[in-house]
Amino acid sequence: MMKRLVLFAALLLTGAVSEAQPKVKLGIDVLRERGFDVLQGKRVGLVTNPTGVDRFLKSTVDILFEAEEVKLVALFGPEHGVRGDVRAGERMVDSKDTQTGVPVYSLYGNTRRPTREMLRGVDVLVYDIQDIGCRSYTYISTMGLVMEACAEYGIECVVLDRPNPLGGEKVEGCLTEDGNISFVSQYKIPYVYGLTCGELAKMLNEEGMLDRKCKLTVIPMEGWKRSMVFSQTGLHWVPASPHIPYAETPFFYVSTGILGELGVVSIGVGYTLPFQLVATEDVFAESLTARLNALNLAGIHFRPIYIKPYYAVGKDLDYQGVQIHFTNYKEAVLSDIQFYIMQEIYSLNPRYDFFKSAPSRLRMWSQVCGTDFIYKEFSKGYRFETIQNYWHKDDEAFKKRSAKYYLY
Repeated sequence: MMKRLVLFAALLLTGAVSEAQPKVKLGIDVLRERGFDVLQGKRVGLVTNPTGVDRFLKSTVDILFEAEEVKLVALFGPEHGVRGDVRAGERMVDSKDTQTGVPVYSLYGNTRRPTREMLRGVDVLVYDIQDIGCRSYTYISTMGLVMEACAEYGIECVVLDRPNPLGGEKVEGCLTEDGNISFVSQYKIPYVYGLTCGELAKMLNEEGMLDRKCKLTVIPMEGWKRSMVFSQTGLHWVPASPHIPYAETPFFYVSTGILGELGVVSIGVGYTLPFQLVATEDVFAESLTARLNALNLAGIHFRPIYIKPYYAVGKDLDYQGVQIHFTNYKEAVLSDIQFYIMQEIYSLNPRYDFFKSAPSRLRMWSQVCGTDFIYKEFSKGYRFETIQNYWHKDDEAFKKRSAKYYLY
């Protein structure tokens, strides 16, 4: 307790933490207040990464390792690793945690689902990772595979809940269709699914979306509301991955991430504004900005921007395009933005055919979209109106179907 107070005092002095108590208690906070009741007398495995912290930014790894009531025997790392020291897409290997000495097993290498050998000596598997509310982010795929392994090997699964940084009211994008199931679209849910990870876990478990149903316990938060985006929780954001550095970045990830999969324009990855812009050599910033603002998209304003990416698409080239600004987040339809940008770039320069420029990326595009209908229809003239209804055809039905799993 004294160590935690000293750390908190130090963070206050540096300005890293405000004096105000966060409005929201996370699942790990609630579990600790309950005396780790669901873990007592059991050997515990923990699936986590640097986002697994309490509201005072202490790692769940260290919390469980130090707790007298808990016997932490194994750690499991998703993409980027338990301590966040693995780059995007880089395979992990099994190791030992340098701070605790607890064995670390990779769930982002040759094995993405815990094996019997990894789970030997584990009675309960705890999942504590901050998600970003988008289907194409791999952490929820890991969560589902962990749940399936728990079911197969008779191990309890405990999910420590965390906020959806997009809030719990936005649902956008058609369900993943057969033939496009992948690690970036593992389940038949919308692109923006409007649930916390705990709520999603309950839905996956109860709706037959997993190979087997596991024994699941969700430790809910206290104080979170569906209308809240992350900045309204009073909590401090820990980068969910290297290119999700801020609490608002998930807004932009959903707005440009699908377009970025083609690799033909910069979406700010490799610059200082990941996912917040679209830029290339082949358009004029002022013209593109004027066309996009003329669409009068609710809650969105575009600004001309000129960049020279440091790495990735457009490295060391002079690019120009638009930066996205949200004037009213609640009114904005996030995932539509990238399609409108593609539409207007093509209108300005019909030679700019996104899909013909990236034939090797069409399979990944379809997997991220959850369907190949989008590129097949959109590529005929790059008019968003031709795919808009299809893209949003499942929104309302999913809201109704998922509401039974709401915890807040």
